[in-house]
Amino acid sequence: MGAELMAEIEGTVQGHRDGHGFVIREDRQPDIYLSQQEMRAVLHRDRVRVRIVRFDRKGRPEGRVLEILERRKSPIIGRLLHESGIWLVAPEDKRYGQDIMVPKNAIANATAGQVVAIELTEPPSMYSQPVGRVTEVLGEIDDPGMEIEIAVRKYEVPHRFSPETLAQAAGLPEKIRPADRRHRIDLTDVPLVTIDGEDARDFDDAVYCEPAKIGRVKAPNAWRLVVAIADVSHYVKPGEPLDEDAYERATSVYFPRRVIPMLPEKLSNGLCSLNPNEDRLAMVCDMIVDAHGEVHAYQFFPAVICSHARFTYTEVAAILANTRGPEAARRAELVPHLLHLHEVYRALLKQRTQRGAMDFETTETQIVCDENGRIEKIVPRTRNDAHRLIEEAMLAANVCSADFIARAKHPALYRVHEGPTPEKRTLLQNYLKALGLGLSISEDPHPKEYQAIAAATKDRPDALQIHTMLLRSMQQAIYTGTNAGHFGLAYEAYTHFTSPIRRYPDLLVHRVIKALLTGRRYHLLGGTVEEAPKHRQGGKPVPRHASDELEQWEAAGAHCSANERRADEASRDVEAWLKCRYMREHLGEEYAGTVSAVTGFGLFVTLDALYVEGLVHITELGGEYYRFDEARQELRGERSGIRYAVGARVRVQVMRVDLDGRKIDFRMVRDNEDDAARLRARRERGLDKSEAEGGELAAVRGADRAAKKAAKSSRGGKGAAHPVRAAKNAARKSGKR
Repeated sequence: MGAELMAEIEGTVQGHRDGHGFVIREDRQPDIYLSQQEMRAVLHRDRVRVRIVRFDRKGRPEGRVLEILERRKSPIIGRLLHESGIWLVAPEDKRYGQDIMVPKNAIANATAGQVVAIELTEPPSMYSQPVGRVTEVLGEIDDPGMEIEIAVRKYEVPHRFSPETLAQAAGLPEKIRPADRRHRIDLTDVPLVTIDGEDARDFDDAVYCEPAKIGRVKAPNAWRLVVAIADVSHYVKPGEPLDEDAYERATSVYFPRRVIPMLPEKLSNGLCSLNPNEDRLAMVCDMIVDAHGEVHAYQFFPAVICSHARFTYTEVAAILANTRGPEAARRAELVPHLLHLHEVYRALLKQRTQRGAMDFETTETQIVCDENGRIEKIVPRTRNDAHRLIEEAMLAANVCSADFIARAKHPALYRVHEGPTPEKRTLLQNYLKALGLGLSISEDPHPKEYQAIAAATKDRPDALQIHTMLLRSMQQAIYTGTNAGHFGLAYEAYTHFTSPIRRYPDLLVHRVIKALLTGRRYHLLGGTVEEAPKHRQGGKPVPRHASDELEQWEAAGAHCSANERRADEASRDVEAWLKCRYMREHLGEEYAGTVSAVTGFGLFVTLDALYVEGLVHITELGGEYYRFDEARQELRGERSGIRYAVGARVRVQVMRVDLDGRKIDFRMVRDNEDDAARLRARRERGLDKSEAEGGELAAVRGADRAAKKAAKSSRGGKGAAHPVRAAKNAARKSGKR
């Protein structure tokens, strides 16, 4: 530690809404804490050089800022305030920690209360606040869609295409031209169809399936599965404005009622989208899948296709469920092909099970907004066989693309999902051991071990808790030039090939496959891309060392992974804002819910009826001390023995909503009549009054003063009601499960 105290370390400041901050080190070592005093001269996202000055009792480093290496130049979004004759902007992102002063002549045309973008003219110091000027007026905080306008700027999501990009897109044809059809296989007579959600506007993929034969057998013993993907690479060429904007965005960003696309609408919804009854250019993965779900053979080729129909998941599920129903009658000529797709899906599903890929069913939700962009309701997204059918077809095409590239020993971007880190593996092992399941994972776990635990525990009351811990133990999937396999899907190599309209890595994979099909190699150069046998940049030969090329692919992968996370954060931020706005109308109301996460400071609870998550702070659990058990991932009351773990059923009241902080706070509540009934039942079984009050009334945990008094006097009697059982009793009473 002595050497570290002398070291100078560079990193990026990450502020905290409470005023302190951290330096995220560039060498990926543990973060360095910055006190409120140190944070006065810096802002969130500044790049700094610090020195570690001390370590706390747990060995965590605290630093002192030596130098500010780079000030973040991006605008800060906030609300313009006028207080005591002074104009201020309160940043919407509370991690900035300081209000920004604005001279009267620098507020542009903004009025008090409006949301603005501000540019710093004077940075903060130890003795003065930052000063800035308004560069953009976004509007009123209650304007429809304002939460999205804030998020795209807060997370620096590129949301305006350059004039050059728009001009290039405008110059593209409305339909494919005769010249575009050259050197392509004509599949327009093959009844390919698209299957997507009701609200989909861009169609990346179309599918078709028919029986096939392997070997000299009389009857079909396999399937021919055709997956056609929009050929974006035909229109978006390396180094052109369209490509530069697409690379900068790296992904489309999805918000309720709005999408910020990776490509201009003329491409994403028009020329590249596989719209029904329109000839389109595609890259095709043509596969033979045997009865065991193994891909027996495959080939890639450029083609011209014509989607014969645009199906929705709901429509396909209805047809598969009833081939004589009205939905099937309307699509009679395509029903046989849908049935073949369902057959190959079942074979692929069988193979998925055999290789041990993980398949945890989770509840996804969809926010339904009204015409003003406010939440009308939140509904669960139900996955049916149509969703799974398309998913398995896309997985098969992605695996074939990875295999094709790996066999050619060509660099590319792989979608990599590694197994648990040693720390997460140990935490999971301890958790499973504490549960006494007789199941665990090895030191070098295989996906089959995870799937076996999930299957063995799926009918347990705490199945949600166990499956959540399994998921949290794994690392995040990333894009990288180094193939390390996909742990969750149990693939040795995996790429993204199937969504080039909305993901840049897929576009790069298409370019690599096209180059290989013509006997060439595709080269990626420092954020721009070129395709030629001999590359020169700035008149000088570009080195072709394998290590240099791999570094370029790694840099592209890091960029795409970071922008994918940025898109997810922006989407979550908007959804959290909408949910907070929605819950302000439900203050004081009570709901049943499920504990979705347990921390040392409280419980996160997801409401059954609304699918909204909030925090029950540990101080709201009652008048006793709760200890966090990391191994069991639960909070346990020291006197009463009451335990709260993931999956526990509880009843809570909406206590407060912090719109700026995107936080919802609950407090635990109980049905006093139900508690009294349980008390009487215990007394009838012969328990004395003090024990009954000590156990049962401690479970009330602050519902009324009598419960608090009984819990205090009894000093934690035995037999406290478990929250899961108590919630089940309440559920039986109300007729809900």
